[in-house]
Amino acid sequence: MKIIDAHIHYSNIAAFKETAQLQASIEYTSKGLLEEFRNAGVIAGVGMGVTETEEGLFPDAAALNPMLLDLEPLLPDNIYTCVGINPLTLHQDGQIEALEQSLRSERVVGIKLYAGYYHFNVGDEIYDPVYRLASAYELPIVIHGGLTYSDHGLLKYSHPLSMEETFMKHRNLTFMLCHLGDPWVMDTAALLEKNPNLYADLSGWIVGDAAKVERLQREQTYVDHFKRAIVFAEKYDRLVFGTDWPLVPLEPYIRFVQNLIPEQHWEDVFYNNALRVFPRLQQALASNV
Repeated sequence: MKIIDAHIHYSNIAAFKETAQLQASIEYTSKGLLEEFRNAGVIAGVGMGVTETEEGLFPDAAALNPMLLDLEPLLPDNIYTCVGINPLTLHQDGQIEALEQSLRSERVVGIKLYAGYYHFNVGDEIYDPVYRLASAYELPIVIHGGLTYSDHGLLKYSHPLSMEETFMKHRNLTFMLCHLGDPWVMDTAALLEKNPNLYADLSGWIVGDAAKVERLQREQTYVDHFKRAIVFAEKYDRLVFGTDWPLVPLEPYIRFVQNLIPEQHWEDVFYNNALRVFPRLQQALASNV
């Protein structure tokens, strides 16, 4: 089975490096990533752009737009980018123009909003140029949902229900809500039920190594937390596999998600749905065949 990891990180962020080393036991380098891809059968990944101007500042108020993937100078050929948005600098001179220029690259497949990390509702007018450009370039909007990795986040901005008006206002756009909005997974399930332009990725539910993934796999209460929402929504055509690498190793997390998804839907969840969210990714993979 071919797999696309629709949510990874490949940025020079101090917290990612620390977690990769101390919790996930991961080599956070291109070599480490590509080795995990080969072992797990992952053919492509979508990296969420985010940058720090100084070590440890994420979410960084001074980061310029677009935020990209800057872990190493060269980006692996099978990694594509959702450019990240810092709303605090978005309206400075030249920033919107720089963002638009980045969207012309075939390697850019979407735009990422860090709801909660930056203290704006996704419907705030500060993001209006982002939605305009997403429509013009026919690109999806990916939004962080749920608990923030940083304790500087405000959860009222990353709660899935705070985003519903935006999903309705921009019916012409495709949205992907990250992490199924965990811990508000039932709220996200309800949003999937009534918003046909909304997808949700299944990344970031576990931070840790293979042993932790396997332990949580045996914790039925933890598993049922996600299973209930998935069964309630029954939107297997709009659930998208992702890991949040390097916060967790690929192979055990793939097994964790497989346990939650009926096997007849694996091809959609692990591959096809990512192509529906990211048409440029579909075009790129088709041209590489």
